[in-house]
This record gives sequence, C-alpha cells and structure tokens, in this order.
Amino acid sequence: MKISFKDGNVKEYAKGTTPLEIAKQISNKLVKEALVAKVNGEGYELNRPIEEDASIELFTFEAAEGKWALRHTASHIMAQALKRLYKDIKLAIGPAIDNGFYYDFELDASLSAEDFAKIEKEMEKIIKEDYVLERFTLPKAEAIKLMKDANEPYKVELIEGLADGEQISFYKQVEFVDLCAGPHVISTGKVKSVKLLSIAGAYWRGDEKNKMLQRIYGTAYTKKADLDDYLNMLEEAKKRDHRKLGKELDLFMVSDEGPGFPFFLPKGMILRNTLEDFWRNTHKKRGYSEIKTPIILNKNLWIQSGHWDHYKDNMYFTKIDDEDYCIKPMNCPGGMLAYKRKIYSYRDLPSRVGELGLVHRHELSGALHGLMRVRCFTQDDAHIFMTEEQITDEIVGVIDLVQYIYGVFGFDYFVELSTKPENAMGSDEDWEMTTNALITALKAKGLPYKVNEGDGAFYGPKIDFHLRDSLGRTWQCGTIQLDCQMPEKFDLTYVGQDGQKHRPLMLHRTIFGSIERFIGILTEHFAGVFPLWLSPVQVKVMALTDRANDKVYEIAKQLEQLDIRVETDIRNEKIGFKIREAQMEKVPYMVIIGDKEMENNTVSVRSIKKGDIGSMELSTFTEDIKNEIDTKAY
Repeated sequence: MKISFKDGNVKEYAKGTTPLEIAKQISNKLVKEALVAKVNGEGYELNRPIEEDASIELFTFEAAEGKWALRHTASHIMAQALKRLYKDIKLAIGPAIDNGFYYDFELDASLSAEDFAKIEKEMEKIIKEDYVLERFTLPKAEAIKLMKDANEPYKVELIEGLADGEQISFYKQVEFVDLCAGPHVISTGKVKSVKLLSIAGAYWRGDEKNKMLQRIYGTAYTKKADLDDYLNMLEEAKKRDHRKLGKELDLFMVSDEGPGFPFFLPKGMILRNTLEDFWRNTHKKRGYSEIKTPIILNKNLWIQSGHWDHYKDNMYFTKIDDEDYCIKPMNCPGGMLAYKRKIYSYRDLPSRVGELGLVHRHELSGALHGLMRVRCFTQDDAHIFMTEEQITDEIVGVIDLVQYIYGVFGFDYFVELSTKPENAMGSDEDWEMTTNALITALKAKGLPYKVNEGDGAFYGPKIDFHLRDSLGRTWQCGTIQLDCQMPEKFDLTYVGQDGQKHRPLMLHRTIFGSIERFIGILTEHFAGVFPLWLSPVQVKVMALTDRANDKVYEIAKQLEQLDIRVETDIRNEKIGFKIREAQMEKVPYMVIIGDKEMENNTVSVRSIKKGDIGSMELSTFTEDIKNEIDTKAY
C-alpha cells in the first residue's frame, strides 16, 4: 500500500503496517515522542494497522492532536481509578478539553478535593503498569448488551442514540472497558504526569432537566516540569482573577438580585468609558459612523433574520400590546433595519456602521463567571455594507484595525478560519465565494491561520482572533463574519452604476467582542495594574506632614486641569502606610509632598512598577505622564 506524507513524499509499506512502525523508519526521536496519528484525516492509535492506501500525519505532545490524545487517555485512567475505588459508580462522558480533561459520573457519595490524593494515587498505579489500550468494535445490539451487563446506563443511552448498523468502538485497558471513539495513546505509561484540579456539578448532557452528576477536572503532561509550570500559572491566575481584583479595586460587582447582570461602579465606569472613548475615536478616524438600536424588537424580526431558529433557547421575551417581543441577543437585525431606511447608491458604499449595543442572552446559572460569562453584555459591533469588488479591501481594513487595537494593549494573537456549519443558510456557491474571500484577505495580510471546519456562523464563514494574555492563556475576542444571507433576507439593495438595484454584501465584526469580557481579560492580563491611560486613578498625591496639606490640594488641582485623574491622601497616617495602600489600589504614580519638597518647589515621585523615582519639578512629572497617557504606553 502507498502512504502519503504531509511533505508530499509517498512510500510503499506492507498492508497492516502501523503508524508506530512507520515512525521507526523516520527517526528514533519520533518513536519516543509520537503520541497519535491521523490516517486519511481520522484519528489513529500508533498501534492500529493501516490496511489501504492512505495519507498520514504523526503528532507529538507539541501538537494539539497529541495533547488531546494524551489527555483523553488520562480521562480513561481516572475513570478506571474511580471504578476501582467506588464500586457503585456509573460513568457518563470523559473527554479531553483545552488544557486538560474531565469525567462525569453518578455516585451516591459526594466527592471533594480531599479525595483527589487517593484517586491520583490509584491513577499513578495504572500509569506505572503501562497498560495497553486495546481498541475493538461491536455491532449496536452487542454494544448495548455489554454496557447493560456492566451496569452503565449512561453509556447505554449514548449507544441507543447512534445509528443502526453502526459499528461501536470501545477501548480496553485490562479490566476497564469504555465506550469511546478515540483516538488514544497506545498505553497508560505515556501519561507521565497527572493532576486533579477541581470538582463540580454537571447536568447529564448539559440539560438542567436531567440528573445532576459529579465532574472531576484534571490535566496531564508528558513531563513533570511542564505540569509544574502549568500549576504555577494557575496559582498566578488565581492572584489575577478579575472577580477578586474587581472587588478589591471597587470596579464592578455582581449581586444575588441579578446573577449574570454586572454592576459597574464609579472606578469601573472610568475604565469602561475610557475604553469606549478609545473605540469611538479609533473608529471615527477609519470612516465608521455610530448608531444605537433598540434593546426590544418584535418577534417577527427575529424569525425573518433566522436568529429565531438558532437562538430562541437563549433569548428573553416579553409581551407588548398583546404582541410577542424579544430582548435582543445580538445587534444585527437592528442594523439591517437602519440600512433599509433609505436608498443607497454604489457611491455610498462601503457603509461602515458601528454600535456599542447592549444584548441579553440566557445562560445557565452554573456557567456564569464574573465578567467572562454574563447574561447581559455590550458588543462592539460593526456592520459594513459593500459591493462584491470591495470585499477584500474591507476585510483587510478590519484586520488592520484589529492589529492596531490589540497592539495598543500588547496582545499577541493567532487566527482561525471557521467554515460552513451543518445548520448553514444559503447555497454552496455563496459559501464557497465568501470563504474564498476571507482566505484571500488573510493571504493578502500574510497572516497564518488554522481552519476550524464547520464552526462558521449559520449565515457565513468567519475569521476569529484569539488573544494570548501575559500568562499564555488564549481568549477568543475579535471576529470577522462575511454574510450574503442577511442582505437577502431583509431585501437590502443599492443602486449600481447601471441604475439597477443590486444586493450588497456585508461584514459583521467585533474587536473587543464584549466590553465586559474584555475588561475582565485586561484586568487579569495586567493583574489590575492598568496602563496609565486606562487607570481609574492615575496619580495619588500624599502629604508627608499636615503642613503639606494645602500644597497637596494645589498640586491635585493642577493635575486635574491637565485631565489627569487624581486622588489626595492627607490622612494622619505614616507615609509607608499610605504608599502600601496606594500600591494595593494599583495606582500607577504616587506624588509625595513634605517640607523638603515645598522648600525646593519639587515633588517626590514613586511608581508602582519602578519604585522610588526621586525628586523632580512638577512640570517635568506632568510632561512625562502626559506623554505616557497620549502614547498609550503599556
């Protein structure tokens, strides 16, 4: 049989050759480090025979596929350990996820983090024994019988939902057998280091009408040093948790009277307004105009747009004058009505229209998380209406804007291109045209990207921007979606050069994604020490003695006249106490005034990042920080 490699080489092998045997002919290092393969695009264990001509890729832990296989195997190891320790346990599902894995299970006893050491000890035994994972398949009826005999009702339910005639795959490691599509690493010993992290409740199949199960989260690595680095990052992340910092810095709060509906407090509003002003100014310079559309609109609008079929389970509703209305979960349909209000000429296009629009979406209470997962949030939407000839230039323009804005905050990022989903609207021709347009723009910018098959919006393909924060974590924020479905559904037109009506195309795009979530990300990225231009309080002026109080107020007034956000501290406390408190409040600069400073007409300056800077004239200090604010240094 012929085996094709990613570099274009083709080699002949005997039928039944395994990926591991192929790896042995490439390099000893690859044999040692390879974890899983893809054969004709399908996940394959390294010891699974290949029986026909195929393409092959081999993956180590450095690749997402390698991490996924290793951590999926770790979830099976945990399930095997749980079965050994708790005889009446019933297993549900146990996938790999970003940065780890979990397993859901039903158990009469409630487990806690105190049980982790015992579970980990049993997992380590299984790893040490280096059990081979054996894959086998059964017809549906035999698969159901196997799981019924094992008293695994959740597995039985999963199998019953599969198509008749399908061969069902299982994986066995000694006495433990699990229903699974795979792929896995070839043996438990490949999982060198594991750590259980947390336990939570989880509804079976994510439906709150179903039974609440227990879920244990964990992670796994091929090297203990890498696991230690990850655990250290988690500890640092706890210190930076935006919920903790938001409370300490008095930025925002969430009340029991409104779970998922955040309150922004005075200092949080300064941060938010500064961010929104930056958004407005940046967009104005790039030819965007701003609109505001209603929060509540008639149900028929959402049926017309197609959102009803895809989002109604996450929408809030009300009745007005006996008619059904919806609280908007997104801004797009309102943007369509705004465009439709008048006749456009080709000379008016492209039309770039932005909106900081408040939207509401119903999220399960268990999924809510500070500002990161809420029930109401403000999207920095924009809709760009254009001709077909303008597509590439407009997409490139949005990418340029994304790069500029993320650069202001020092964010690195990577890009994914998401293609046609199963529930897509529109023809294959539309999808091919719009997908190719996004690819053309990405290539024009020289941006590398990963294809995320089948994850596009229901109305069009999209480019997603994933930010990397200072801890190396990634957050999906910006998106560019190319759409020719909404203009069709709303009968949007423009008059072309030929005097005839034509259908515009449109881009949906966000850059922050959500103002609330972006503030949460910034809080954790900067550990609450925001760049000077964003800081709610930029300078705190402190008196060293009571004699300096009047001078403190005088300097504060001068700073305020320069639009510098300032607070004063003339309390009868030791200066060390005042400085520590200002540092706890993450104030970027402290100005200290005592007898010496008044005598020399200077100020003593301290920075939260650099420590004691020393004495200088007030004009020098203000010139320096105004430059720092104006350049948005970070």
